[in-house]
Amino acid sequence: MIPSAILNLPNSITLLRIGAIPIFLILLTDRRYTEALIVFALAGVTDSLDGAIARLTDTRTTLGSYIDPLADKLLLVSSFLILTFLGFIPHWLGILVITRDVIILLGFIVLFMITGRSIVIRPTFVGKACTFFQLLTVTQTLVALHNPDWRSLLLWYSTLTLAGGATAVSGIQYLIRAFQWLHWQEEEPPLHITHDLRTGNHDHQQRYSTQARIPEATRG
Repeated sequence: MIPSAILNLPNSITLLRIGAIPIFLILLTDRRYTEALIVFALAGVTDSLDGAIARLTDTRTTLGSYIDPLADKLLLVSSFLILTFLGFIPHWLGILVITRDVIILLGFIVLFMITGRSIVIRPTFVGKACTFFQLLTVTQTLVALHNPDWRSLLLWYSTLTLAGGATAVSGIQYLIRAFQWLHWQEEEPPLHITHDLRTGNHDHQQRYSTQARIPEATRG
């Protein structure tokens, strides 16, 4: 039985968003583009809704902090994967987006295996811009599939360029910060042992101290 405090309303909405992903992909592969656009738009609404409810009702949980960005990433990556496979998004951009996320995921796992610690992820401006332009790319693609007359070629190619640039810069930024974080872990001060000889007491008392430094890394 899952505790109600964990499976609260915001987390339930997030899980529904994850459950909508296969429906969205099925609609795309069946060429039901209007329905796919509606599902994608509803997923975007729930993304804002679950966060707002969690803040207003003070029901934020550790589970929610993990599954909310996971739902967003699954929706974006699966959208790029299918739309690229169907030929609606340029292959170079699809490969760039998917490769970046795979490298980030593998890097996170490798760093944890090396250090036994998890990187504290903080969003950056470049990372937010990357997500925005990726979402804009998918949205424009779906809108154009719904009605080709609504596509603006200037906006389309501008969005592709900005999405590709932001994705590349964000990936490089993440790699740099990951190496910096690993370097900081290796430079952490070792355990210091000092001995005090107190008046009237000839026994040595060991005092152990460490100045642990756990810096934060930012994911772009």
